[in-house]
Amino acid sequence: MTVLYASIGADLIHFDISVTEGTLIRRGTVMAPANIQYVWPHMSRRFLYAASSDSASGMGPAGKTHHVSAFRIDPATGALSPHGAPIPLPYRPIHMATDVPSDHVMVAFNNPPDLKVYHINDDATLGAEVPQPGLTDRGIFPHQVLPFPDNSHIVMPTRGFDATKDKPEEPGALKIFRNDNGVLRDEVSIAPNGGFGFGPRHLDFHPTRPWIYVALERQNAVAMFPHDKGRLPAAPLFQETTLRDPPAPDAHQMVGTVHVHPNGRFVYVANRARNNAENTIAVFAIDRTSGKPVPIQHANTNGIHCRTFHIDPTGRLLVCAHIQGFGDIPTRLTTFHIGGDGKLTLAQTYDMETGGRFMWWMGMVTLP
Repeated sequence: MTVLYASIGADLIHFDISVTEGTLIRRGTVMAPANIQYVWPHMSRRFLYAASSDSASGMGPAGKTHHVSAFRIDPATGALSPHGAPIPLPYRPIHMATDVPSDHVMVAFNNPPDLKVYHINDDATLGAEVPQPGLTDRGIFPHQVLPFPDNSHIVMPTRGFDATKDKPEEPGALKIFRNDNGVLRDEVSIAPNGGFGFGPRHLDFHPTRPWIYVALERQNAVAMFPHDKGRLPAAPLFQETTLRDPPAPDAHQMVGTVHVHPNGRFVYVANRARNNAENTIAVFAIDRTSGKPVPIQHANTNGIHCRTFHIDPTGRLLVCAHIQGFGDIPTRLTTFHIGGDGKLTLAQTYDMETGGRFMWWMGMVTLP
C-alpha cells in the first residue's frame, strides 16, 4: 500500500492513493511547529521526519521557530501521529535526509550555509546533535543533502548565485564529505570551471549504475557524473538543457528537483517558473551504456512552480506538487501515468485550498 503526504504551511496531510488510477483521497492532518520545509522517511518506512521553520524562503527575513519533528506512520492506514518531542534547529532548514540506515538525520541550511547532523535514537525519536569539528567548507547556498548509496560519503549541492548589477557571480559546487558514523570530514569540492556557470540544486543516484544526475538550477540543465567510492570527476560527462524552448527574458526560469525512475531507464527534472512560462517535467531516456540523458518529452505539469515531485516505487505514477497558484491557476497536485517508454500522461488534477500558504513538499511512502 502506497500513501501520499503533502505539506501546506505547518499541516502535513495524508492521502490515500491509487497508483493504477492516479486518484487521491484526503485523510488526516498533523501539524509541525511551523511551516514544513522538507520531509524524509525512516528507512523502516514506519516514521517520517519533518523539518519546519517560520522563516521566509531564500534570503528573506529570519524567523524564530525552526525544528525537526518525528511522526509515526500507522502501518495499516498511513495515518500520522507525533513521535517524541521536536528538536530545535538554529535557523531555517532547506532540506533534510537520513543516512542509509537511518541512524542520523542530516539537515542542510542555506542562509547561513550550514550542515548539521543529529542522532536518531533506537526508538526512532530524535536525539542530540553530533559535533562536526572537521566540517569547514559549507559552500554557497546549499539546497540538498544526501548519502551515497553505500553510506560512506555525504553530498551537498551548493547552488551559488548568478551575477547581479550589484555583485559578481558566486560559484556553485558539489560538496562531498566522508561519513564516519555521522561525523563528517571535508573531502572534496566538485566545481567545474571553479564553480562559475555551475549551479547545482538537487541530485539523484541511479539505482544500479555508478551515475549521479544533477539538476543545475541556474543553467536550466541536467548533468551526469560517474562516481566511485565518493570520488567524482572534475566535470560532468554529459550536460543537457531541460527546457523545451529558450526562456523569455522575464520568465525567471529554473529547474527544481530530479528523480531517476526506479528501473534506471529514465530521469525526470522539473522546470518551474513563478509565472506562466515553462512549467514542465523534462523526461530523458538514459543511454544504458554511457548514462547519457537523451530528451524524449516535456510534459506540462498543469500548474505553476512545481517545487517537488515524486515517483511511486513501482514506477507507474508520478505526482507533482505546485508551490503556489498564479492568476486563475490555483495551487495543485497533479498525477501522471508513466508509460513503458517513460513518457507521462496526465491522470488527475487536484486544486488545493491553501489560505495563502505554500505547498513546499510532497512525497509518497510504501507502507511496510
